[in-house]
Amino acid sequence: MKFWFHRGVWARKNAENKIKNLTRADIKSIAIIRHAALGDMVLTRSFIIEARKAFPNAKITLSVVSNYTRGLPDDLVDRVHIVSGSDQAETSFLEQLKQIKTLGYHDFIFDLATSNRSIKICLLNKALLKIGFPYRQIQARLIYDIAICRSDLNFEVADMLNQLHIFGVKTSYPHQYNMPGTAINRERPYIIYFTGASVQVKCWPAERFTELIKKMAAEYPQHDHLILEGILPWEKDYVEQIFTPVNNLKNISLIKADTVEETTSLIMGANLLVANDTGIRHLAIVSGTPTVGIFFGDPYRYWPRYNIHEVALPETDGPPDVNEVYAMCNKILVHAD
Repeated sequence: MKFWFHRGVWARKNAENKIKNLTRADIKSIAIIRHAALGDMVLTRSFIIEARKAFPNAKITLSVVSNYTRGLPDDLVDRVHIVSGSDQAETSFLEQLKQIKTLGYHDFIFDLATSNRSIKICLLNKALLKIGFPYRQIQARLIYDIAICRSDLNFEVADMLNQLHIFGVKTSYPHQYNMPGTAINRERPYIIYFTGASVQVKCWPAERFTELIKKMAAEYPQHDHLILEGILPWEKDYVEQIFTPVNNLKNISLIKADTVEETTSLIMGANLLVANDTGIRHLAIVSGTPTVGIFFGDPYRYWPRYNIHEVALPETDGPPDVNEVYAMCNKILVHAD
């Protein structure tokens, strides 16, 4: 093996010497560290799929944190390594260290988190090479053997895959996710609107969502327009504010999906998902469902530049205009037809 770059990547002086007498088939074990909530977790599927193809003889361990296991891609890996998170705050420091060290030796450790916890895992476990994509140069030099440039202007999956590109791996584009699940069967085509988010400040104003859904229901009367409820108490109140003004329209309704599997099946059957910057939108991306994302700024990290995905954003900070989101929805639906 060799490194397939000249500039733009930081590497220790002896890093390439460690692999020069090896082939990709000689790599026997890989650890992938990913501490992330549902949306970011499912995006990791692409990296795991490509790593499996690149290193066909390697057993793959995925290291996760206990409070972020929804959407865990355990169908793609050989082992799951779990360390205590915020839901296990009572875990002692010594027990946490013991958990961290159970990751063990791996030929390659890929850090797809660069969090305080993932850094500890890198430092306390041995590897032939440790690869990461920190934002700060000092982290690269202190922790990793190779560090890839990371930017908020790139779709994060692309930056993750760059950790494989340095070894000359040719990855797929559009990205592959192989998300398990089967689309539900409904009599009429449908569009989903997910109005919640991880935090309320990421939510588009309720009156704008109401106006958009009303316009879309009139423009696409042959579709059912389904407003997907969130699971947090404030999300339920918020969705009621959106739905109440349009609950007399026959092709608009509320819908619930309690599990990741139910949500995935619902999303897989949709013609379009319209959502805030949220993990549900990422779930649609990995399910192959067209999306329109509503962003208040900085959309590029979560915007795959395929023709079935669009984002609406304002020229300056603040919520996008209804007409901007409406135009993006029409653009995606026309292309899909």
